[in-house]
Amino acid sequence: MLIIVSIFFLAIPGNLLVGLVIGTSRQPLTPSDVYLFHLTIADGLMALTLPFSAVALVQGWIFGDFLCKFLSLIIEANFYTSIIFLACISIDRYLAIVHAGESIRNHQKTCSRILCAAIWAFGGALSLPALFNETYKFDKDSERLVCSESFDFGSASSWRLATRFFRHFFGFLLPLCIMLTCYSITIARLLRTRGFQKHRAMKVIIAVVIAFVLCWTPYHITMIVDTILRADMVQFNCAMRKSVNVALVATNSLALLHSCINPVLYAFVGEKFRKKMLLLFQRKLRQERVSGTRFSRSTSQTSDGNGAVL
Repeated sequence: MLIIVSIFFLAIPGNLLVGLVIGTSRQPLTPSDVYLFHLTIADGLMALTLPFSAVALVQGWIFGDFLCKFLSLIIEANFYTSIIFLACISIDRYLAIVHAGESIRNHQKTCSRILCAAIWAFGGALSLPALFNETYKFDKDSERLVCSESFDFGSASSWRLATRFFRHFFGFLLPLCIMLTCYSITIARLLRTRGFQKHRAMKVIIAVVIAFVLCWTPYHITMIVDTILRADMVQFNCAMRKSVNVALVATNSLALLHSCINPVLYAFVGEKFRKKMLLLFQRKLRQERVSGTRFSRSTSQTSDGNGAVL
């Protein structure tokens, strides 16, 4: 529970700040900026569901059937969209470095917002099975009400297995292949160039890939093992089942940690973002000074007026 609460308090301010800086920027946004803005929305929405998960770990599911299904839908949708947006950022960085100055970049700027809308729709469509998979029921082992997948042992139907396949393919394998391909070509190009900024970009790219693999690979491996057990493909005992359940909780927390790392890797380490953040703070300070000056003048005029009456 402590880990989930910590992730919540780290993810919300980080993603909120990144979204605020990008959303209030007066400069034209690049496609990566647009994807990063939508990524912060997806990660932020995911983080907002964490307090419910934290309470459920301690007291069981006390929020009713509607929130069980609704929050499951939100989690699934943002699970897909956030990872697909990461893949889009890798494609844009590949185009920006490997195909810099080509007309495709200008064309992509006009398509990025349309693509974001399509990604949200795609993520929403992939998350719809959560409305049927998630059930509000009493768990005999924990003696609590739980909100969990309706995926009973030995009765894994084809469509339920298909939803697990979609989760692994569209939520991990395909985005990972896209990221590895784009970033490998990008690094190869950067190795042929000189300059501090180029080598710094290469270090950031390597950190992005490592963070993605470390945070998400354990979760998907555990999910595959869980699917095999639930589909009754191998024999297992209660101890093995409990071990997988514990591993699911642990690896899920590790995967959620990625929503805290994203703002750091994709925004705070970038010089361009830090400049935008500094400009935002300077603009806010100027606005506060102007409003403070106006308030002082208004107070002074009121005092003068009252003095004249007296």
